Amino acid sequence: MKQALVDDTEDVSLDFGNEEELAFRKAKIRHPLATFFHLFFRVSAIVTYVCCDWFSRSFVGCFVTVLLLLSFDFWSVKNVTGRLMVGLRWWNQIDEDGKSHWIFEARKASPNQIAATEAEARIFWLGLIICPLIWIVFFFSTLFSLKLKWLALVIAGISLQAANLYGYILCKMGGESDISKVTARFLSQTVFQTASPSNFQKPGLEGLEIHKH
Repeated sequence: MKQALVDDTEDVSLDFGNEEELAFRKAKIRHPLATFFHLFFRVSAIVTYVCCDWFSRSFVGCFVTVLLLLSFDFWSVKNVTGRLMVGLRWWNQIDEDGKSHWIFEARKASPNQIAATEAEARIFWLGLIICPLIWIVFFFSTLFSLKLKWLALVIAGISLQAANLYGYILCKMGGESDISKVTARFLSQTVFQTASPSNFQKPGLEGLEIHKH
């Protein structure tokens, strides 16, 4: 009777690891500084562009300020916040033959690394998608209102932020070249589905998976 009782309880195991990991991912932001600067430069560029006439009458001063904010945003998102918040990084390089190559890095999941939080991933992708759309709205408003002196700045805003969006979408999709397939897969994973914990890369300093395109 005692042996039967032991056998019945042998297979019972309580594993709270997955529940703790899920709760951690849904809890707080692990990289508050990176999250702040992910939104700070791009939001500041938009606010400065909209309100620059209220603060200054100098077109050159407003133009340079917004362009600097856009440049800081491009660099920080491309090189810092994407790596920390979602475990992705991309760049473009020219080889000796003059050919352009896209290179994508994604951190491999490891049980020894701390998982990224859902909040960070959502903030990253929402900021990456919404801000270029706002600059597209600025483009049409500038065009229809005939404020052509701002057109070059708006085009720069669209170009810099769309480049980061395009690079990170390709990076997330593993460097797939068919843009229609990439867009469909990205929307299905990021917009229309509730992200599960396994969808998020685990940030760390090791284990980079590199794709070339």
